[in-house]
This record gives sequence, structure tokens and C-alpha cells, in this order.
Amino acid sequence: MARLRGTGIAAVNYPTGMNLGGDPSQALIHATTSGSFVVTLSATDLGQGLRTVIAQIAAETLGVRFEDVMIDTADTDTGPHDMGTFASRATHRVGNAVIAAAREARQAVLEVAAEELEARADELESDGQGNVFVRGVPARSVRIAEIASLAQFKYGRTVSGRGAFMKPKSEVDPETGAMDPDSTEAHACTVAEVEVDTETGQVTVLSIRSAYEIGRQVNPALVRGQILGGAWMGMSHALYETTAPYYPSPAHGPRDFSEYLMPGPLELPEIESVVLELPSSNGPYGVKGVGEMTANSPIPAIVNAIYHATGVRVDSLPVTPEKILRGLDELERARTRA
Repeated sequence: MARLRGTGIAAVNYPTGMNLGGDPSQALIHATTSGSFVVTLSATDLGQGLRTVIAQIAAETLGVRFEDVMIDTADTDTGPHDMGTFASRATHRVGNAVIAAAREARQAVLEVAAEELEARADELESDGQGNVFVRGVPARSVRIAEIASLAQFKYGRTVSGRGAFMKPKSEVDPETGAMDPDSTEAHACTVAEVEVDTETGQVTVLSIRSAYEIGRQVNPALVRGQILGGAWMGMSHALYETTAPYYPSPAHGPRDFSEYLMPGPLELPEIESVVLELPSSNGPYGVKGVGEMTANSPIPAIVNAIYHATGVRVDSLPVTPEKILRGLDELERARTRA
């Protein structure tokens, strides 16, 4: 018996969004009397950091500080329409809708500021820190927070914006099969190294190293968190997770999520990643979807590494010790027959 090492590689290109006839997202933005901005959405933050990223996108477009933006993820009864958080679409679709809403709200800010500063709206600029000033004359400036208050109490106006983004459905060309099934695509390549105990069939993942091309990173820390979480999920899918027992009795199956097998901290391998930024032409500030794809390429990379180490090709998940031992037995029988 031995401990065999192997290396596997896998690559993936992952579409952002879908092509089922629209895929729309909408957003509303309004200023409060204190000068903060509320972004109202029906999109849901599933833990991927959508609220943070959308606040960054809104702040950048409005020209205010990040802390001056509040995200209200309302429900579908009170918020503007959204198709949902899936298909790695949220940052791309919602971000584009928020940019459109923020631009409309920013124009309302500039129009009120123009009256207050006795200038034309097209002569004004914002500094990204919550101030509007006359181009070339920074001393002639006013705080956006003050503009929001003046708009409501002096000029009787609202500072608000509406935004929507929809990917038009792309029909298939009957002659060529050509279509545009998504808005943009991200790419990744993963190399996994494993060690397989041929006596027990136990697999130890030693390292997962990946390169990701994901467009512009709005928040690099959140991107890294998704990559680390995706590597863990991919390893879990490849080796651990199943709702069906692989032993004869169904009594060995998990009864609830407290018994659903996933790798713990001691099983985690060395995880390294490199991120390449090639901005998308139609994403908000060049964004592409990154969420789901991070769990994709680690799975076949691990399975390929097991094959490289043992010669056993497993084509169903998870790759359990039993499957590996059965595969090793079959290889030994084949060698004996030969």
C-alpha cells in the first residue's frame, strides 16, 4: 500500500446572467434631508457582499462618500422589480440599474446646486467626497448634504433617481446557431494537488491554486472571500457532500444539515489565487460575475488529480474512499487478466 500524489487541472468560462427573455433589475435612489442617499432594491444579499458593492457603485456615481449611502433591500411588495440573486447576475445587473438611478439623482443634485451657486449645471463637478464645486473655481462649492436639505426646504424639489437594466433576449439564428446568451463571461483555471492513500481510499487535498479573470474588482476583499469560499465548496462537492449514503443501509444518510458532511478547518488545503482584471464593456465599472464560478473548476481539478495519482477515473460525485478502492481493485484485476 502507498500514498500516491497527483496533480489535476481544470478551466471554466462562466456566463454572467441568463437569456430567458429580459432578466431585468431595477433600482430607486433618494436623498434624505440629512444628505445621505437610500438605494432601494428587491435584490437579495446572500452573503456575497452585494450590499457593500452596490453602496460602492452608488457612491462612486453620485460623488459622495461610501458611508453616506444606505442600501435598503426591500421585499418584492415594496421594492422595484428584480429577477433575483442567481446566475452570478446581481452585481452586473443591479449595478447597472443603480448607476442609471444614481446618474438621475446626481443630475437633480447638480440642478439645485446650480441655482445655489449661480452657475450652470454643466459647469459643476463633484469631488467624490460629498462636495459640488464650479469647475476651475473650487472655492465656489457646496456640500451635497446641504443641497439635499435645500432641495426639499427651499426649492420644494426631490433629489431622486430611477434606474433599470435589462439584457434583451437573443434569439438563435436558425442558419448559424449564433446568439448572445449572456452579457459577459468570466474565466478561471485551477490546479489541484492531492494525496491518495491506496489502503483506505482517503483523499487529502494538499493545495488548490487558481487564476481568475473576473473583470474589474469593485471590492478585492470580497472577491478574495468568494474565491476562498468557492475553493472550500468545490472541495466539499468533490469529496464530501451527498444526501445519499454510499453504504448499504440508508440509515447512514444525513438526517439534517448538522449531519451533512463537509470539510472542516483541519481538512482545508493551501489555497492560492491570482486575479486578472479585464474589464467588461457592459458591466458597471467593468464588473463581471464571480460568485458561482469559484466553486466550479476546483471540482474537476481534484477529480483529475485523483486520476493522475491512481489511474482511477471516477465519474460521479462525491469521490468517496469506496469508489476509489473499487476502482483500484478493478485496475488490479485488469492487470492480472493482462
